[in-house]
Amino acid sequence: MSLSFDQLETAFKARNFQPLYFLYGEEQYLIEQVQRRLVETALAPHERDFNLDLVYGAEADGVQVVAMCSAFPMMAERRVVVVRDFEKLKGNALFQAYAERPNPTAVVLLCCRTKPNLNQHPYRALKASAAWGEFKPLKPREMTGWVTGYLKRLGFRLEPQAAAMLADLVGTDLQTAASEADKLAAHVGTRSDVTPEDILAASGQNRDFNVFELQKAVGDDRFDRAATIAERLLQQAANTRGEALKIVALLASFFAKLHKLSGLVARRASESAMASDVGIPPFVVKEYLQTLGRFPAPRLDAAFAALLAADYELKGGSARDERLVLLLLLRRLLAPSRP
Repeated sequence: MSLSFDQLETAFKARNFQPLYFLYGEEQYLIEQVQRRLVETALAPHERDFNLDLVYGAEADGVQVVAMCSAFPMMAERRVVVVRDFEKLKGNALFQAYAERPNPTAVVLLCCRTKPNLNQHPYRALKASAAWGEFKPLKPREMTGWVTGYLKRLGFRLEPQAAAMLADLVGTDLQTAASEADKLAAHVGTRSDVTPEDILAASGQNRDFNVFELQKAVGDDRFDRAATIAERLLQQAANTRGEALKIVALLASFFAKLHKLSGLVARRASESAMASDVGIPPFVVKEYLQTLGRFPAPRLDAAFAALLAADYELKGGSARDERLVLLLLLRRLLAPSRP
């Protein structure tokens, strides 16, 4: 059975270690956090000089790494060996035999950046014998829970609307999410509750001109208001191209939610099911449904085409100024639909 990040963290805190771990997947941030927590809990700082090996697969060979894993600890209860990019390790097939009889005085963490072929050795043997986990990128609807949990571990309580706002701001990149959450925690300081106003202030936006007001203006089909907010956001940004890309990403996420909601409406799902499946707070479902009424299927299709074109231009596909790119995007999103 696959081990989750929370299960691994709980086991490490209890100092309950297995001799061999095999982790893989595209969400490298979580794998890096597992590595950090393992080292912090398995070895005292003074034990790490002689009992910790961090190896990168492309820079080592299997014989050398198996020897590290088989060595005994020096003046410590255990040693820790971490192998990053295990799929690039020359001769990693040697771990087929090692998996069957791992060194009981070592904790070995083998990490792959992608999902390997689990039907081939050594991966098949590792999955059969080691403690293993697959770390897939989180879905947008999972981000509210993730940022809420992250800040809870730091001692903060996110109000539901604040959690939804933060999730919308950071997308699904956990490294970005963690950085923004840390920035938010520093802004809040000694208070325990995090409000929507805190989200805006920590991100350098204000109550009247922010990406959420822009999203609302787009949802309400108000071109003038949307254009004004977009221009103000670019004026306030230190990096206008980066800010424009964030705006496009946020709007793309917004329209993706509308598209998913349209399918749920067709299936006559309940509002609670809509909130859960789309990843929005229950108290905004009605607002999203009203917006969906203004964006039938043809307009949604046109919106995705416009967003894709804007993203391409902002990433180097055009020499147009980012202000013009955003203005044209909003015009395409909010212009009256044509037959």
